[in-house]
Amino acid sequence: MSVFSFFGKQSSASKAKERLMMVLSYERKGLPPNFADILKNDLVTFFSKYPQFDSHNIEVEIKSENDRDELWISIPFANGK
Repeated sequence: MSVFSFFGKQSSASKAKERLMMVLSYERKGLPPNFADILKNDLVTFFSKYPQFDSHNIEVEIKSENDRDELWISIPFANGK
């Protein structure tokens, strides 16, 4: 057992499988492959107007769990707010 596997480093095959599953999920919903990036850019543009939010660390993902796809968005508050 290597030190890297102890900390849960993904193999190239599992990363490729994860990317493929994401692309297939996007296609099933009729979304462009870069949908998450487009949405993230729009959210960054919108939330950058509000200093209460840390618009540089917004995260957007489409996750699949239990045969159900979810849009996951994280918009953190700025430090000290």
